[in-house]
Amino acid sequence: MLQKFLPAEDAEARACQAQRMEIVGQLTGGVVHDFNNILTVISGTIEILAEAVADRPELAAVAGLIAEAAARGADLTSHLLAFARGRPSHPREVDVNALLVEAARLLRPTMGEQIEIDSQLASDTSPAWVDPHQLMTAILNLAIVARDAMPKGGKLTLATRSIMPCESCGGAESAVPAAQYTMLAVNACGYGIASGHLDRAFADLGPTRDLIEQLNGYIRVRSEADRESSVEIHLPRATSLARSPAEDSSKARIEGGGEAILIVEDDVLVRKYVVTQVQSLGYRTLAAGNAIEALAIIDEGKAIDLLLTDVMMPGSINGRQLAIEALQRRPSLKILYTSGYSENAMVHDGYLAAGVLLLAKPYRKVDLAKMIRAALAA
Repeated sequence: MLQKFLPAEDAEARACQAQRMEIVGQLTGGVVHDFNNILTVISGTIEILAEAVADRPELAAVAGLIAEAAARGADLTSHLLAFARGRPSHPREVDVNALLVEAARLLRPTMGEQIEIDSQLASDTSPAWVDPHQLMTAILNLAIVARDAMPKGGKLTLATRSIMPCESCGGAESAVPAAQYTMLAVNACGYGIASGHLDRAFADLGPTRDLIEQLNGYIRVRSEADRESSVEIHLPRATSLARSPAEDSSKARIEGGGEAILIVEDDVLVRKYVVTQVQSLGYRTLAAGNAIEALAIIDEGKAIDLLLTDVMMPGSINGRQLAIEALQRRPSLKILYTSGYSENAMVHDGYLAAGVLLLAKPYRKVDLAKMIRAALAA
C-alpha cells in the first residue's frame, strides 16, 4: 500500500536526502564518540568525589548535581547514537507515558509556533518492552514527517493506551498473538499526511520497525487525505518474564579481583581514569594507547587474563581486529570491548555479534566491575 513508483526527480531527491542523512549520521557518531569519552571521565570522577564528601551534605549536594547533569548528557548521547544507528539494541521495561512527555519537550522548539503539540496519555498504560532510545528516535522521526505534512499548521497529538488486538481485525495485528499491547500514536490533525509523506514515514522507522516486529509488536498507519493521519506503534507489554534478570546496577555489590588486565584506550584522559578504576578494584593493569602497542605488550609474554579495549581507535587496527590478533597469540584470553560509538564494527542489524561483551561509555564503576567479572567468567 505504501510502496509506489516515484517520478525520477522525486527518486533522485530522496536519494540525495538519504545520502545527506547518512553523512549527518556519521558525523553525529564521531561527535558522540568524543563526547562519551569526556562523559566517562566526568561521571566516573564525580562518583569518586561523591564518595569522598558523603559526610558533607553541602558538597554531596553539589556532587549530586554534577552527576545528574552527566547522566542527562549520557541520555542525550544515547538518543543521538540511536539516530546515527551506532548503538546496539537494549530492550527493557519502558514507561511510555514518561517517554512521550520527554518527546514533547524535545519537539516543541522544532515544530514551530504554527503546530500545537497535545498529549493524550492514558493513566492505565502498561510499561512496554522496547529499547527506549530507538523508540524515541522513531517518534521524533514521525513527528518531523507530520510537521512537514502540515505547512499551514495543525495539531500534533502524542497518545498512549493499552489495547487488546482484535482477532476479527485484518492487517498486521491478525498475525500477532492475542495479548495485551501498549500503543503509542503520532497523530497529525489538520491536513493529514499525503501518501508520499507516508512512504517517507514508514521508511524512516528503519531498524526500529524491524526491532518492533522481532519483539512481536507491529505498526499500523491510518490516513484520511486533508484531514487526519496517524501512525500507531503497538508494543508488547513488559512482564516479569520479559524483564532482564540482571541485577539493578545501582544496588549491585562491587566485586573486584586480582587478575591482570590489558587496557587499550587511545584517549589519554580516559585511559588514566580506567587504569585508576581498575586498579582500585584490585586488578593488576597494563596499558596501551593503540593496537600496535597492545600487541607488543602481548608479545612480551607477560601474564594477561583480560583484554579491555576500545572499539574505535586511530590507525589501521580497531578494537575488533586487535581482539582477533590477540586471540591468535593467546587463545585463552578473555575480551571485553568498550566504546562511545561502536558503529558497524560491533553492531549488526541493531544487535551485538554473538558472544560479544560491550561496555558502553559513559559507565559507572559498578558497571565496569560487573562487566569485567562477566568477561573473565565467560
